[in-house]
Amino acid sequence: MKEIVLDTETTGLSVKEGHRIVEIGCIELEDLVPTKNIFHCYLNPERKVSEKALEVHGYTDEFLSSKKKFSEVVEDFLNFIKGKKLIIHNAEFDLSHLNNELRLIKKNTLDNEVIDTLKLAREKFPGSQINLDSLCRRYRIDNSRRKQHTALIDCELLSKVYINLLDQKEPTLNFQNLENENSNFPSQKIIYYKKVVKPSEKELESHKNYLKINLKKNFFN
Repeated sequence: MKEIVLDTETTGLSVKEGHRIVEIGCIELEDLVPTKNIFHCYLNPERKVSEKALEVHGYTDEFLSSKKKFSEVVEDFLNFIKGKKLIIHNAEFDLSHLNNELRLIKKNTLDNEVIDTLKLAREKFPGSQINLDSLCRRYRIDNSRRKQHTALIDCELLSKVYINLLDQKEPTLNFQNLENENSNFPSQKIIYYKKVVKPSEKELESHKNYLKINLKKNFFN
């Protein structure tokens, strides 16, 4: 089963205030293991970045002015996510911005199945902090490189959080081949797993003897 972990960065919070996307990052998972396939781009939002957004991701108007517009990358993006489930943290935010970009160029809005990890975390940890940093701390996932929000790094972290939220045994995550020259994506092999403890033969035998003794006592009493 193929899924896409997706994240965006924007010029500001609200689509209603005319804010636009400045970065899209996607990592493909197959059976919860990252493949070599990623989609990543910076975008010219055709408007200024708000001061608060600049503090979050650090992408300046000057840096973004030379990047492609959404209309120039949309077909590649849609082909990359076609028919695949989307894994997004706070999906309402990202989907509202993506669908706004699609409407602006007269394209149909997204119809992919979506899993919102924010909702998964809220159900699993009611009353607790459930932002990405908090979930990384809970699951002991190293997020020290997350000095600012960047789409691919956030996707990498979210892929690990997602697996833990599903209570799945963590696979080996190899991001060595996912490096992108503009993304600050890690070029290293990351091993992250949950320890599985198995009883020894001696412990199994002791358990059998314990059951025999106690079954006899219960039977004769």
